[in-house]
Amino acid sequence: MAEILKRADALVWGPGMLAFLLGSGLFLLVRMRFLPLRNLRYALRCVRGSAAGSGRRGEISPASSLATELAATIGTGNIVGVATAMVLGGPGALPWMILAAFAGLSTKFAESMLSVTYRTKDETGRFVGGPMYTLRRAFPFPRLGNALGSLFAAFAVLASFGMGNMTQSNSIAASFRETFGVSEAKTGLIVTILVILTVLGGIRSISRLSLYLVPAMALFYILGAGMVILMHLPQLPGGIVQMIRMAFSAQAVAGGVGGSILVSMQDAMRWGVSRGVFSNEAGLGAGGITAAAADTDSPVRQAYISMTGVFFDTIVICSLTGLALAASGVLGMQDENGELLTGAALTIAAFSTVFGKLGGCFVSMAIAFFAFATIIAWEYQGECAFGFLVKKKRYCLCYRFFYGLLTFAGAVCTLEAVWDFSDIMNGLMVIPNLLGVLALSGTVCREMNQYERVRRGRDKNCANWIKECMFLRGRHKK
Repeated sequence: MAEILKRADALVWGPGMLAFLLGSGLFLLVRMRFLPLRNLRYALRCVRGSAAGSGRRGEISPASSLATELAATIGTGNIVGVATAMVLGGPGALPWMILAAFAGLSTKFAESMLSVTYRTKDETGRFVGGPMYTLRRAFPFPRLGNALGSLFAAFAVLASFGMGNMTQSNSIAASFRETFGVSEAKTGLIVTILVILTVLGGIRSISRLSLYLVPAMALFYILGAGMVILMHLPQLPGGIVQMIRMAFSAQAVAGGVGGSILVSMQDAMRWGVSRGVFSNEAGLGAGGITAAAADTDSPVRQAYISMTGVFFDTIVICSLTGLALAASGVLGMQDENGELLTGAALTIAAFSTVFGKLGGCFVSMAIAFFAFATIIAWEYQGECAFGFLVKKKRYCLCYRFFYGLLTFAGAVCTLEAVWDFSDIMNGLMVIPNLLGVLALSGTVCREMNQYERVRRGRDKNCANWIKECMFLRGRHKK
């Protein structure tokens, strides 16, 4: 069974999927006239002014929505994923990870805008949305759209149990066992209690915690990684040259300590793109579920805010991890068994060059914060997908308790098969989501261009904000 899952995982995340993700992002970026890149500075300004909403069009503020999205994406992929990519794909994987993130800005923008545009109210009167609702309400072929929406929701629920929950709690328990000697059962019990107490409060409770936890944990990690880079600053230029050389070399070249990592450009591209998507989730569509809960009158403005999640997650945090690994010279190091260091062990080795034994504590605490935030944020995304399938809000309370119990199961179990299964579910979410995004890309571009015209006019004439949103009037009346 485990071998079947590994083969299925390799098939789902093979060259075809990577080409589909990267090609869709580039297609959208060109069709949008590169506005996601050109307006990145404006998007970051929108984040600064998004702490409050109107109180009429959603459950949480736009800033809380972004924090919850970041909580779901900033996780073990930023530490373990980057280190794994730079071993299996060589140092050249990092430039491809960053390039894929720039293309992912347009994908994240489109899926978030559509999720806010076609959101609806559930039986309790709260706004819900996401790719499943977009596919049901707006896909050109209604029956196919409904089927694709149901498939996406089913994949999202299964992914929330695995990648969003069990694998994250397992990472916390494993890191605490190695660093502090705490048993998996004790760690799992504490994390489970914290998760249940948080998720029982719903999206408001999750978003409030995320709004404080995400900036704190990101700053905590950025300062640590920045210190590692600063202390190895003389080696940084050589590390950057090596990354660029290995990213675009037509033939296999060696890199790392003593040239012990031998990879080709194809390897660098494969692992850089796949681990980048794993980290920022651009194209998976799950972030659109959280964006749909934002208190906003403008889907385009919220899409700009959501888009910055890719920037913070990959272009900032993943880049810092990669530069710390390259500058510290740990790439290619081997353990006592002669195996290449990878994953968390490699990142710990990099931080230990500056912090000594405290490097392991630092990385373990970072994994704990990141993984816990991912668990609580994915609960909301999985619950919304579950609610789409069962149609009854009262069943969602059962989902929350079951989700909490899986947190403990993940902490105490061996999860190699769960990792592969979860990775497959993540990949399968991409297919219906991107089909919907590509089919509705004309709508995305039209409203984006209209917003751009109004925004430019507002900047010059100081017009009232409501004029910026007039073209959206009546969109939420259904």
